Amino acid sequence: MPKEVEIKVRIDDSRAFTTRLRRSGFRLVTKRTREVNSLYDVAGLRLRARGELLRLRKYGTDWILTHKAKGPGKDGRHKTRIERETKIADGSQMEAILRALGYSPTFRYEKFRTEWTDGKGHAVLDETPIGKFVELEGPPRWIDRTARRQGIDRGSYVRETYAELFFQWKRQTQSSAKEMTFKAVAGSRRKR
Repeated sequence: MPKEVEIKVRIDDSRAFTTRLRRSGFRLVTKRTREVNSLYDVAGLRLRARGELLRLRKYGTDWILTHKAKGPGKDGRHKTRIERETKIADGSQMEAILRALGYSPTFRYEKFRTEWTDGKGHAVLDETPIGKFVELEGPPRWIDRTARRQGIDRGSYVRETYAELFFQWKRQTQSSAKEMTFKAVAGSRRKR
């Protein structure tokens, strides 16, 4: 089964991080690209209750449908999930199909993503409405080695999803934002 193994790390200085990546032999795969994600679930949030995720993503001009599920075994310091993805020709039609099957959007989030690789794994810089994060995805040893080379200690690894991070941020800031979009988060800051 296709497995996704990753960690996130919150960062402050994206320019310094990308400089370190270049110096470590990483090459740019995808320039800074806008990404809009919608999570879908059925009544009673049964997918979420089982630890699953169904996501429709618009990444630049591409549409991607993703299903994630908990993998066998226990997570350690890395987040491990079974992941299946496929490109979709028409995102609007896919959304209509999902709704016809009883799925409805439960959460929306967006970010700007820049992707890098060293040929063994991926490092992505995500600029979100609630801060900047780096995701390292690849074999566990590669993740730990790459993190160490980038000055990241294991204690700063983040395993939460962006939805979980958003709701933590919302509790901490008492924001009224309902979704993790730049407009919603900016609007909630103006109202306070």
